[in-house]
Amino acid sequence: MTETGPIVVFANFLSDLAVDLDEGQMLTTWAPRKAWLLRPGDVFVTPVPLSREFLRYVYDLTGVPPESVAVVEVPPAGAVPLARAVREAGLVEQVRALAGDRGAALLPTALDAAAIAFARDIGIAVHPYPTVEAAEAALQMTMLLNTKTGFRETAGQLAMRLPAGRMCRRPEVEGAARDLLRDHERVVVKPDRSAGGHGMRFVSRDDLRGGASLMLDTVGGPEGLWVVEECLDVAESVSIQLEVSASGTRALFSGAMRTVQGSFTGYASPLPPSGAPVADALEEWGTALGRHLADHGYAGPFGLDALVDTEGVAYASESNIRRTATTTPHAMVTRLTAGSAAPPPAWSVAKGSTRTPMDFDEALARLRASRLAFDPDLGEGVVLYADAPPDGRSWRYAVIARSAGDVEEQETVLAEVLEFEGG
Repeated sequence: MTETGPIVVFANFLSDLAVDLDEGQMLTTWAPRKAWLLRPGDVFVTPVPLSREFLRYVYDLTGVPPESVAVVEVPPAGAVPLARAVREAGLVEQVRALAGDRGAALLPTALDAAAIAFARDIGIAVHPYPTVEAAEAALQMTMLLNTKTGFRETAGQLAMRLPAGRMCRRPEVEGAARDLLRDHERVVVKPDRSAGGHGMRFVSRDDLRGGASLMLDTVGGPEGLWVVEECLDVAESVSIQLEVSASGTRALFSGAMRTVQGSFTGYASPLPPSGAPVADALEEWGTALGRHLADHGYAGPFGLDALVDTEGVAYASESNIRRTATTTPHAMVTRLTAGSAAPPPAWSVAKGSTRTPMDFDEALARLRASRLAFDPDLGEGVVLYADAPPDGRSWRYAVIARSAGDVEEQETVLAEVLEFEGG
């Protein structure tokens, strides 16, 4: 971000842009990572509390004076958008006063109708749009391309390679799966709106033998849209993150996703040199999608995911027209290594479960004692980028190093230092 005015960082992970609200409460636990975006004068509106230890750690590494930023913690309000939770807690005037008349802009995680209405209520623009009206004009396309069906239709128009499949309503999913299973050993069924693999099912021919029925999650409701696709023999899941601005579409970074049964668990960037053909395809498809988004008024970051089969062929799988699970970690890595003369670093984000619970200070003390903690002078090390987990065990971390090999080495040592299960 290059603005001179303050930013209201609005951690609206609970948004109908990506998931059904009833299904998305789990996403709010990702909010603390947004603290890495804060600059002097900014305001952070968060749906979960942040520990003092974590905030002190973030401010120390970013060089932001604690007294120069404001953190507004919004009490839990159930499965409602963050904007509504702010209103129900009586915090609208506080946020308006903190934003002031300094040319502030709202930076939502998801560009949805609730966030746009909130920006209008408190009288500020929506980053990176010049006006609230400009942001609102992009909403229809943003909502469409955060769906599996909207992406599949648009990707086909933009000549992206797609797995064989079809779009249908929930009552038709089982029939569509049976049809595809005539030609393919396995299929994957995906609800129209989901994040992190939520609601996804992998189905084989054996699963539907003998009159067995296909059981689906309740996500999407009784008439919700679903995508049924062939299940590729996947070697890896990859993504590219790009940004649309007035000067065009540019690629920011790419990498390989770590997944378990289709669910996102981590990320490693950049793609290895051996993945050049895949990276080229991703950039070509992503740039075409960026032009399409720009034509419909969208500005800001977005991601394009793909699956690479065992033959090395890439297939586009979905788009995320919002700040994704890797957007903020990448911004953090870029910020923390800005003073380094070395080339752009390799980095990863992942999660490990410790054998016993520990608090933030204990985990950080272990990193420092083992010299694993991020060193600003070296521009490498481990960052506890998401605060202490509620259970004290499920720690999210980032590793920054000069090469992918160094990242792997540090992750191996980290598993020993924090005593990860299976490490």
